[in-house]
Amino acid sequence: MKTRFAPKGTWPGLAWAGLCLWLPLGMGPALASSPAEIAHAEYEEVMALTPDIDNGRKVYITCAVCHRPEGWGTPDGTYPQIAGQLRSVIIKQLADIRARNRDNPLMYPFSLPRILGGPQNVADVAAYLAQLPMNPQNGVGPGTDLELGARVYKENCVKCHGDQGLGDEQEHLPAIAGQHFNYLVRQFQAIRDGRRKNSDPKMVEQIKGFSPREELAVLDFTSRLRPPAERLGPPGWRNPDFQGYVYPPAPGMPPPEPGPAAPPAPPARP
Repeated sequence: MKTRFAPKGTWPGLAWAGLCLWLPLGMGPALASSPAEIAHAEYEEVMALTPDIDNGRKVYITCAVCHRPEGWGTPDGTYPQIAGQLRSVIIKQLADIRARNRDNPLMYPFSLPRILGGPQNVADVAAYLAQLPMNPQNGVGPGTDLELGARVYKENCVKCHGDQGLGDEQEHLPAIAGQHFNYLVRQFQAIRDGRRKNSDPKMVEQIKGFSPREELAVLDFTSRLRPPAERLGPPGWRNPDFQGYVYPPAPGMPPPEPGPAAPPAPPARP
């Protein structure tokens, strides 16, 4: 299971005009005429930068309201676990969302350069997230058909995501071990139905043949793949970079413990 860049056609004039305001330096209509090409150009630019993790911590303030300071997401699948995700994957998905090569109406406004910052900020926040410890207790499925799930995973997913679901940094193939079951279900369905535009067409065709039972089983099995022990945080871990952060209610999360409020600093911009 993997995603690739693939041209999806040009944007209407007004959208193109607005997007030109934040195209990577030296890039114009002659070099990038589709959302996929625009995203790919930014991905290449960001990957060539040297990340500053300390600045990434400051940039992440923009993201922490939804993803929480720990980056652990929510078990109901509204927000994915992004802590410990491969740096190249975070960069690719941000570039795709910013260019609207991947539809994400909830996240799109926060990903824009005027909020998140330019390519250097993307490089920095991706590096910061990649080194965060992961949730040791992610949401899992019902556990009723794991033998079938293991077989479907081995036959269809190992080649790209690896036998332990750790992904591939060089190929920007996401790590899926430790991801919330409900988020995996949402993304699987979006890929299968063609709603996630940056998906690999081969994967779309491949999973269309899954029966409902196979789909549930393989996603349940995937949610139970464990990241390496050294990548996991302890249960209940709180990110020390956000001391005093007041945790607002979130779907699928227990009520936050009361604590002193600390006004967040504005995100740094390069």
